[in-house]
Amino acid sequence: MMTAHCSRRKFLGAAGAAAGAWLARPAMFLARPAPAGRVAVGMCPDYGPQVMSALATMFDQLGGLEKLVSGKTVAIKLNLTGDATMRLGYLPAGLTHWVHPDVIGATVHLLGQAGAARIRLLESPIITAEPLQEFMLQANWEPHQFVSAAPRVEFENTNFLGYGKKYSRFMVPGGGLMYAGYDLNHSYEDCDVFVSMAKLKEHTTAGITLTMKNCFGMTPCTIYGDGSPKDEPSLVPMGGRGPFHSGDRLPPKSAPPEVDRSGSKDGGYRVPRVVADLVSARPVHLGIIDGIHTMTAGEGPWVPHGKHIRPGLLVAGTNCVNTDAVGTALMGFDPMADRGTPPFETSDSTLRLAEQLGVGTRDLRQIEVVGTPISKARFNIRRA
Repeated sequence: MMTAHCSRRKFLGAAGAAAGAWLARPAMFLARPAPAGRVAVGMCPDYGPQVMSALATMFDQLGGLEKLVSGKTVAIKLNLTGDATMRLGYLPAGLTHWVHPDVIGATVHLLGQAGAARIRLLESPIITAEPLQEFMLQANWEPHQFVSAAPRVEFENTNFLGYGKKYSRFMVPGGGLMYAGYDLNHSYEDCDVFVSMAKLKEHTTAGITLTMKNCFGMTPCTIYGDGSPKDEPSLVPMGGRGPFHSGDRLPPKSAPPEVDRSGSKDGGYRVPRVVADLVSARPVHLGIIDGIHTMTAGEGPWVPHGKHIRPGLLVAGTNCVNTDAVGTALMGFDPMADRGTPPFETSDSTLRLAEQLGVGTRDLRQIEVVGTPISKARFNIRRA
């Protein structure tokens, strides 16, 4: 059984799906103006106490956290991709492909100061149903530092049912680009405010991985994994999310189906559409990008030729498309680019697709950038 995520957006989306054929939907979405908001950029040369100060200033520039989180449950989807023991050389994961614990701890503390009633740290660790705290310990992290940063901090591994009794169903407004809807761990519904905390990186399949692509990891491999059963979710995660990339198998019959089973099997076509679907179905209220230290060439140490770099940047915004557009520009790319143009040489643009779904604009001319101007903070990740 699933819990339906019902909303006015869902109702309007269903009505839109009934009103026109699949090929007409992108034009319908474009007819709606995509939201434009404020994005804060901050310079922060290294981790440590200065992260707290930089984030506090940026959150104030966005209008403050209190009105967003006071008295509410806040869920934070972390970017802890890959196995906990994987390293780029001998560097800690937080310096290359994971969000750094100082960024997590500072954010948790500031959310607590702003009156958040409960804060949940979420991630779907690769191919495991172990507690998220155990996964962190394997990376030589100390979860207690997050618990002590604010009152009532919780953890959940969202790669399976977790502490919930049933999965929550998120239908995509308008019918979806890849799937009609997605079944996710209950924590993505049992919250008032949803935060996506990402690392500033390129991605071998999707071109970039920022606050939107981070949400790809919300999907449980009990349903969307390589070895998921045909009828119902498995009890524990079964493989990685290969079917999202290749389209070689369907999720269990209990989950919403693909929109068009005869569509492209190219990962550069499929993955960006899954990402756009997810951020349309499960809206992001606050996006945070850790670009203080990161890596080049791709999303993790398994990508060849990657190296450690120090851009010294933090980015935050209340619209994930706006935030990622600014992050894309800071890396030296044009957020208006599409397939065939860097960074989307072999993929469709998640920015364009999410913009078409009405999530937000990628046009920098419409986005208010506060703090450090893009022109002063921009670097070229491919020349770093």
